[in-house]
Amino acid sequence: MVINPTAAWILIGGFFFLILVRMPVAFALAISSVATAYYLNLRLTVVFQQIVGGVNVFALLAVPFFILAGEIMSQGGIAKRLVAFADVLIGRVRGGLAMVNILASMFFGGISGSSVADTSSIGAVLIPMMKQKGYGAEFSTTVTISSSVQGILIPPSHNMIIYSLVAGGVSVASLFLAGIVPGVLLGVALMVYCYIVSVKRKYPVGEAVPWRQAVRVIRESILGLLTVLIVVVGVVAGVFTATESAAIAVVYAFIITFFVIREIPLRQFGAILSSALRTLAIVLILIGTSSAFAWLMSYLNIPRALVSAVTNITRHPVLLLMILNVLMLFLGTFMDMSSLILVGTPILLPIAQTAGMHPVHFGVVMMLNLGIGLLTPPVGGTLFVGSAIGEVSIERLSIAMLPFYAVMVLVLLMITYIPGLVMFLPNLLR
Repeated sequence: MVINPTAAWILIGGFFFLILVRMPVAFALAISSVATAYYLNLRLTVVFQQIVGGVNVFALLAVPFFILAGEIMSQGGIAKRLVAFADVLIGRVRGGLAMVNILASMFFGGISGSSVADTSSIGAVLIPMMKQKGYGAEFSTTVTISSSVQGILIPPSHNMIIYSLVAGGVSVASLFLAGIVPGVLLGVALMVYCYIVSVKRKYPVGEAVPWRQAVRVIRESILGLLTVLIVVVGVVAGVFTATESAAIAVVYAFIITFFVIREIPLRQFGAILSSALRTLAIVLILIGTSSAFAWLMSYLNIPRALVSAVTNITRHPVLLLMILNVLMLFLGTFMDMSSLILVGTPILLPIAQTAGMHPVHFGVVMMLNLGIGLLTPPVGGTLFVGSAIGEVSIERLSIAMLPFYAVMVLVLLMITYIPGLVMFLPNLLR
């Protein structure tokens, strides 16, 4: 196994240098790839062929459809109905609004598949309400952004589809099933912590919802929750593929939002489409440039060298998995989630397999690791959105997040070292 050290430094070192000087990740990937190809005297057309080939994949059609479905339901009033539904179920306990926040994020995350969308929609409704009821601004915001990570785990998640492609065609249905228990476990762990804090700080007890109002709320919210049911059951049962299910989700979301709920006019669909296209443009350029970057890493034998280096340190599965988690948590502090999935999977998955971890299991562990990264400075996108909505500075919010980080890392360790929590449903239903 021969590695050209200079080329490796240009590729990896150049990429991290450009990230540190605030270059957008997609451009950092492209520039370091072109510079490395030029040094190796490779034709630059090879790099651009890899970029085009990276996005020219039929299965990627599921990504824009899921993004669009999430945008439609995010702006169409579904979030408010899910908050009301969660209030009916759990709003009567001490610290009820915090519990409602977490449960609503669990429901909405299953529709949007996005931590940022979850924070924007649920946070806009619940953070002001929690502050008005006497919850602290930091606590209200940290609850919202922490619970939003459930949306990355609970299906449908477009990030899991991206991982499936990069990992060599891991079953999307298995990934969807594998994310359910960890997503719910994360929500329960956050609820337990929030209840303890609420009792200690004497946050208010929620009011019971009248029976007739509860029936109406459940009837209205069930239409949104059916999106998750249609997608997950359809994919798992083999009725349609992930791409077909995403297209069906868009049609269903469009009909429910504009012809059943009718909270926003049809003319607003143009703005929704524009927002979805902006998100999609970011995702696709990351996929394309990371494909060229990953190809050059493979060309230089970097993944195999890293696997060899890590396994030379230790071959004990417990230590290997701990090293993987520490690496992903560290990288997540300054790299975007999609780019880390695209760049990190070819390097880290072989190490995980050396430790005996199934690719589906590793995919879910990676999602939670990188989801925590969305909440950490200096590049945490969800952290910045929460800061803006909650009107709390990044510094104060980061300090307030410390106990929530501890809860999330505890859940991360549980799903890492107890494979049954992740693989139970895929093994049972597949």
